[in-house]
Amino acid sequence: MSNYTELSIAKALNKGMAKAMQNNPKVITFGEDIAQLGGVFRVTEGLLAEFGEKRVFNTPIAESGIVGTAIGLAMRGYKSVVEIQFDGFVYPAFNQITSQLAKFTYRSEGSLSMPVVIRIPYGGGIGAVEHHSESPEAYFAHTAGLRVMSPSNPNDAYWMMQQAIESNDPVIFLEPKRRYWQKGAVNLDQSPLPMHSARVLLEGKQVTVIAYGPMVTTALQAAEIAKEEGISIEVVDLRSISPIDMNTVLDSVRSTNRVVVAAEAPAFVSVASELAAAISEQAFYHLEAPVLRVGSFDTPYPPAKLEESYLPDADRILDAVDRVLAY
Repeated sequence: MSNYTELSIAKALNKGMAKAMQNNPKVITFGEDIAQLGGVFRVTEGLLAEFGEKRVFNTPIAESGIVGTAIGLAMRGYKSVVEIQFDGFVYPAFNQITSQLAKFTYRSEGSLSMPVVIRIPYGGGIGAVEHHSESPEAYFAHTAGLRVMSPSNPNDAYWMMQQAIESNDPVIFLEPKRRYWQKGAVNLDQSPLPMHSARVLLEGKQVTVIAYGPMVTTALQAAEIAKEEGISIEVVDLRSISPIDMNTVLDSVRSTNRVVVAAEAPAFVSVASELAAAISEQAFYHLEAPVLRVGSFDTPYPPAKLEESYLPDADRILDAVDRVLAY
């Protein structure tokens, strides 16, 4: 019998980290206010009490130093799980991540592995301003040598966190902060999907909507509304942003022949852009309409009172669905 429990995404991430730390004494976690406080979003709450201050500790407010320390520890055989407090705070560490962390394994011809997980709460929806509500995934997906993942539900959060920690490659682990308190069933005994597999969450016949992270819930909401209007939408949760599971994506596209890609990030030069291009290249003769992208507007993140107009919602997805069905 499967062992299910109801957890929020934040608590599922916490339990996933705790499980990995129980299994491997070389797993440590550190970042700004992650020890006694448990992090701004309390994702690391209780880990200090369970594992002690040598494995769970606070750092100065210095993101470059946090990632640089993780790189040095990786060279000594440790697996570091570091927290960047907010998405927009990652940029001081950008050089360390893209110039060092992503390249050491290749630079050393494989003699050095970099088992570092960088946890980044990302996206909007919490009433915060820029530097607290950004979607920087395209920067990291563009950087060879990094794996980029984002769970959309508690079950994936629990298992994907463990897979990320088990990996010997650096992983950018993007946590959809507006969904931290979203609850769902977690199967503690299942065999998880392969680390970079996409998943069809809802089967449909007329249009494929591809989403990841925080936008998956919005895509499912759009599909429910469309169902009431007699429109059948298939929802694909990408789960992995780099690499992308194109086999699952293309199977869905060949079934529905119409595609909308939805993400919180602006659509210009984005993960959605890459998907649109790859689908057009690899499934051109199966498409009955252009691949449409739904994203935020190409402006800096707005004040909190405007963010719900800035972020894509179910209506914006459904508008794109109507347009691809009109061809």
